[in-house]
Amino acid sequence: MIQRQLVKIVESRLFRKKAIIIVGSRQVGKTTLLKMLADKSDRRVLNWNCDEPDIRQKLTEPTSTQLGAETANADIIFIDEAQRVQNIGITLKLLTDNFPDKQIVVAGSSALELSNSINEPLTGRKYEYVMFPISAEELIDNHGAQVERRLLERRMIYGSYPEVITNEGDEKEILTNIVGSYLYKDIFSFQDVRKPEIIEQLLQALALQIGGEVSFNELGKLVGLNSLTVQRYIDLMEKSYIIFHLRSYSRNVRSELKKSRKFYFYDNGVRNAILGDFKPLDLRQDNGALWENYIISERLKHNAYNMFYGKSYFWRTIQQQEIDYIEDVDGTLHAYEFKWNTTRQPRLSETFARNYPNHTFTVVTPNNYQDFLSGLL
Repeated sequence: MIQRQLVKIVESRLFRKKAIIIVGSRQVGKTTLLKMLADKSDRRVLNWNCDEPDIRQKLTEPTSTQLGAETANADIIFIDEAQRVQNIGITLKLLTDNFPDKQIVVAGSSALELSNSINEPLTGRKYEYVMFPISAEELIDNHGAQVERRLLERRMIYGSYPEVITNEGDEKEILTNIVGSYLYKDIFSFQDVRKPEIIEQLLQALALQIGGEVSFNELGKLVGLNSLTVQRYIDLMEKSYIIFHLRSYSRNVRSELKKSRKFYFYDNGVRNAILGDFKPLDLRQDNGALWENYIISERLKHNAYNMFYGKSYFWRTIQQQEIDYIEDVDGTLHAYEFKWNTTRQPRLSETFARNYPNHTFTVVTPNNYQDFLSGLL
């Protein structure tokens, strides 16, 4: 059993008179996380799985008296698949307000965000965390840095969804099933998407543009939609934890790109499944893009689990001077270049160095990437 970093994070927040909400894409291990927490607890535990019709009925528009009777013998209430309960936020508010000595821990897919069922009712009453596919740090902790380094190509091709990690040889089938059956389910269930096939077309276009700036107008022309509709669909895909974006950094230089965005996938395997391309690295033309997506998505996981408070960007000028990734922390800019091929070492842009003297610069390669993903660089 791979230990997930969120276990310790959630345990550190227990019994602070707030609900704990865990969201994320389907199939990333949220149910297993709740089981880990329940098994480790020495308190009285109540488990509610909202896939069960009677549990959904029990949590749909209950009174505080009914909830008090149902939870009388529990100190911690674990609620799984919470997105399946209509207006679950109101029920969670009743539990949190009326029984402050009980701990509510809730797990749900991205539908909790898409349906807006928890944000308003639980304002000021919750800790909320995103669970991602298994992180490189979690894998290194489980079976060691050397073994994980040997598996780097597999991670870049197949990603790190739990079922992919634990079923070597079945990766293609599992990822194809995730993309076909689970990935868009919440978007179609909770939002008005009139042309579902457009979602896949947009994701295919984004998958081919990793590391490049994305134009909503150009994407719209490609799929036959106006730019506002494209933005709405991409926003839904971000809220479903399929993709995320970096903004361009701009402060001092006139030629800097000021409103550009680059998009990445939370998981390399999902990206490759969308394209239907699982070729090994020595037969691919997109190694650099795969490396950049893998490194940035893994850094995102590290930052999220370690309460990173800085900001993340990329940097590029009209003259095509660029930096792959920047973290702005307390006024210091930490600049990074990601290179899969280590034969040629890049130099930091003189324009950037001159205009932002308070900086550091690091090249991340397969030789030192584990230090970067662990926050040591």
